[in-house]
Amino acid sequence: MKIIVAIKQVPERDAQVRIDASSKWIEESDVQYAMNESDAYALEEALQLKEKNGGEVVVLSAGPERVGTTIREALAKGADRAIHVDCNNLAERDALSVAKLLAEALKPESPDLVLTGLQSDDLGYGQTGVILAELLGTPHASLILTVEKTDSGLKVKRELEAGWFQEIDLPLPAVLTIQSGGNKLRYATLMGIKKAKSKEMRVVGCEDLGPASPALAALENIAMPQKQKSTQIIEGDPRQAAATLVEKLKFEARVL
Repeated sequence: MKIIVAIKQVPERDAQVRIDASSKWIEESDVQYAMNESDAYALEEALQLKEKNGGEVVVLSAGPERVGTTIREALAKGADRAIHVDCNNLAERDALSVAKLLAEALKPESPDLVLTGLQSDDLGYGQTGVILAELLGTPHASLILTVEKTDSGLKVKRELEAGWFQEIDLPLPAVLTIQSGGNKLRYATLMGIKKAKSKEMRVVGCEDLGPASPALAALENIAMPQKQKSTQIIEGDPRQAAATLVEKLKFEARVL
C-alpha cells in the first residue's frame, strides 16, 4: 500500500511572533519552525500502517527551501522518500489553491491512501484535506483517530462531539484528515537521521504544476489578540460551586 502524507512546516507553537510591515503575515526571520502537530500524527498513522501491512510512505510538503528540514525529520522518522513543492508564496494561497497544488503533485504517484492533518497550527483553515479529496475524486473522512486496513479497504474511528465516536468502512483509494492525539508520536533515532540523508527528496517547482488558480479568499490583515482578564464569582454551597467550576473548566476553559 502506497501512502502519501501531506505535512506542513509551521512556526513553533511557543514562538514569540511579530506582525511584519505588510500586516498580512508574521516576521518570519524571528521564528523557528516545526512540523504541524496534526500532520505529525498523520505521519505516525502512516508509519504504523506500513509496519503492519507493508508498502511505502511518501511525504509531500509545499513551501520555501526551509521546508526541507521538516521533510528530513519525516524521513528520519521512517518515511521512505519525499516530494517538496518549492513554493515561496504559500501563505498567500487559500485552501483551494493549496489543495490544487498538492493534488497535481501527488497524482503521478497514484497512491492508495492520502493522509493529512486535520488543520494547520498557523492558519487553521481545516479545509485543505477535504478539498484535496474532492479534487482527487476519492472517498474521505475527517477527524480520524485510528485507521485499520481490512480486506475491503479501511475501517476508521472518527471523533464526534461530546465524547462520541464513529467507526466507518471506506474503500481505497481514500483521503483521511487525522486528528491529534490518536497515537504516541515517535522520535527520530540517530540511525534514522543518518539514513534520511540518503533518502530521495524530489523537488518540484510551483510553475511545473500549472498556473496558480485565483484565490477565492484573501487574507487582508492579521493582528495580535488583545490580552484581557476576567473574574467570575461562583455562588452557592461548596458542593454546587465545585460542580459549577468543573463544568466551566470542561466546556468553557476546556482544560479538563
